[in-house]
Amino acid sequence: MDTPIIVMIITFVVFLLMNVPIAVAIAMATFATVLCVSGSTGTVDKAMTMIAQRMATGIDSFSLLAIPFFILSGIFMGKGGIARRLIDFAASLVGRFRGGLAFVNILTCMFFGAISGSAVAAVSSVGGFMIPEMNKKGYDNDFNVAVSTTAATVGLLIPPSNIMIVYALVSGGVSIAAMFMAGFIPGIIMGIALMIVAGFISGKRGYGAGKKSTLMEILISFKKAILSLLLIIIILGGILKGIFTATEAAAIAVVYSFILSVFVYREVKFKDIPQILLQCGITTSIVMLLIGTSSAMSWILAYENIPQSVSTALLGLSDNRIVIFLIINAILLFVGTFMDMTPAVLIFTPIFLPIAVQLGIHPVHFGIIMITNLCIGLCTPPVGTALFVGCGVGKTTISKVTKPLLPFFFAMIASLLLITYLPALSLWIPRLLKLI
Repeated sequence: MDTPIIVMIITFVVFLLMNVPIAVAIAMATFATVLCVSGSTGTVDKAMTMIAQRMATGIDSFSLLAIPFFILSGIFMGKGGIARRLIDFAASLVGRFRGGLAFVNILTCMFFGAISGSAVAAVSSVGGFMIPEMNKKGYDNDFNVAVSTTAATVGLLIPPSNIMIVYALVSGGVSIAAMFMAGFIPGIIMGIALMIVAGFISGKRGYGAGKKSTLMEILISFKKAILSLLLIIIILGGILKGIFTATEAAAIAVVYSFILSVFVYREVKFKDIPQILLQCGITTSIVMLLIGTSSAMSWILAYENIPQSVSTALLGLSDNRIVIFLIINAILLFVGTFMDMTPAVLIFTPIFLPIAVQLGIHPVHFGIIMITNLCIGLCTPPVGTALFVGCGVGKTTISKVTKPLLPFFFAMIASLLLITYLPALSLWIPRLLKLI
């Protein structure tokens, strides 16, 4: 292994162990590597200028404008009473079964995660209501946190999803619309896998079922939730019909969620808007800083020919697609335990995508594989942001949640393997709609 890469890895790990924010750790690791590569001709000023230029280039993209819009739309949805209406609708559908509240939790997180595009928002909004409610009905608190945490990540596979936009950008030509449509079936499969585990555990522990809803009650709850669910239809329909781009769709999502939260549901007041905009600005700045620093690191990796070296090394181990993708999945699962989704996609897509293409894997299919891996990472320590938020909402600790989390974790791994080795699960809808 070359000296610059050793310097990068050591610097990155040291800053992570010091509990430095991930964006700063990436920036400092890149800075140290650039100095190492420059050698005696390198100076601090030159290294900083080079990194700043690469960061600016990394975020200079029209497609990335969709991210702050979707973030703002998600905040309006989170504060506008959307979660409660989706919970009522999900309860009318699946609340009658044994362990029905766990099913309600999972289904609502899938709905809400898709609408808000944020696993953290789903955990805090849905989990903030469902975990106490499940506690009242005799469900174990740590089990409830495990359900909420894992279910919240599923929504990132169901469009619209910010991370799919990032992948489409860094992959160099993959259609955002194709990525959006490719996530539907994998997201549903993972949600069903979590429900199977929740149902088995609930039956074994005797967690109660709710009352059976009548057709009229289902229709009433659907009527209350339909305006929220329409957001997905409007965005995807507009993109697929060519009425607007993904970025324009994100702006429309903001207008729609604003009208819904302020004028229809009336749960967001005009006095709340400055705080919402501030929250959006802070979140956007964090995401863009991650994208910028990760772009700089991706550049230095490419400069040092790391993608080609990794490709040669992996293909040298085996020419069997099954073995290669087991290795790639294992690496991405490990990466997901300490790195957030956005920098992981930006750094590892240029490394692994050429290998996937060389093995005959469609870039859209590989994108879903990568995002599924990193979704699992959101609920695994030490940097599982969804897990941290879930533990905070449930007033428990990671050590207590780890054991009840394991069955759900294994269900997600099983779903990942299905998604990896059955390409049709990801590619059927995009091909049906002639997006690829």
